[in-house]
Amino acid sequence: MTLNVGVIGVGMIGREHINRLANTLVGARVVALADVDAKQAEAVAAGLPGAKVYPDGEALIASPDVQAVVVTSWGPTHAAYVLAAIRAMKPVFCEKPLATTAEACLSIVEAEIASGRHLVQVGFQRRYDKGYRALKKAIDDGAIGAPLMIHCAHRNPAVPEAYVSDMAIVDTFIHEIDALRWLIGDDYVSAQVLKPRNTKHTHARLDDPIIVLLATKNGVRIDGEVFVNCRYGYDIRCEVVGEEGVASLPEPESVVLRKEAKLSTTIMQDWKLRFIDSYDVELQDWIEAAKAGKVNGPNAWDGYFAAVTADACLEAMHHGGVAEIKTATRPKFYD
Repeated sequence: MTLNVGVIGVGMIGREHINRLANTLVGARVVALADVDAKQAEAVAAGLPGAKVYPDGEALIASPDVQAVVVTSWGPTHAAYVLAAIRAMKPVFCEKPLATTAEACLSIVEAEIASGRHLVQVGFQRRYDKGYRALKKAIDDGAIGAPLMIHCAHRNPAVPEAYVSDMAIVDTFIHEIDALRWLIGDDYVSAQVLKPRNTKHTHARLDDPIIVLLATKNGVRIDGEVFVNCRYGYDIRCEVVGEEGVASLPEPESVVLRKEAKLSTTIMQDWKLRFIDSYDVELQDWIEAAKAGKVNGPNAWDGYFAAVTADACLEAMHHGGVAEIKTATRPKFYD
């Protein structure tokens, strides 16, 4: 069976997913596109035999030719499209954020439960990265005993002027929020944000770096550095300290050079290259799960929990102190 997929949003990540679905992965074909820029959608469709451009996302979702939906449009549009897909009873893969508010995420959770089917997956691709999966296996296997602390860092070489302080949480650290909770299987209960001295490479509307402190229900303490103008490269780090040992996220594969009296490896500069394989594995898994009528990856509840945690981090960053993380009771539907 081939899954007929409609993609809403043909910007950078949308075009990358379209290319994956059309040229890399198996079991799916792109039959429909929609974007606020109709000309851009037409240009992309020209390279996809048989693909039709729809006037808007709602029309695409309603089409009987579309069996499943990928949402890669502007964040504030996500909730409406995901809810429309649920009403149409069509599996939907939504890039993060699931919605821009926790309330909107909860409305998606409630709609999915009311539908009686698991339909929603959120694009937190780190769960599909082979390094993160190896790290989780070490934790789950008890190789280091019970986790006590996590130290992590998310570093970018540089960001544009339009990148402001809130984005360090909702666009950058949001990946750690989901991945760390998944790694240790433990929910957060509080958040705090510390602001060290700013780098000279930042600007007036961006505190950089910041340190996010999270505490979990089981007492694990997490410190996460976000440094988006580090200059030297794109660098993702994670170290889990347990009762019996320490487990660290492996470095991406790189050739070791011995040259001119130096030992060196290349540091990646682009997040798309760092996680390119995980995007492939993620979407292939979604295709197979959608055809089987289930969701294997991050679900609507995970998207909601990430949004609540991000809101608490923003509260702590804006007002200081420790912000409590309070969510609705996890529904049995997501057990």
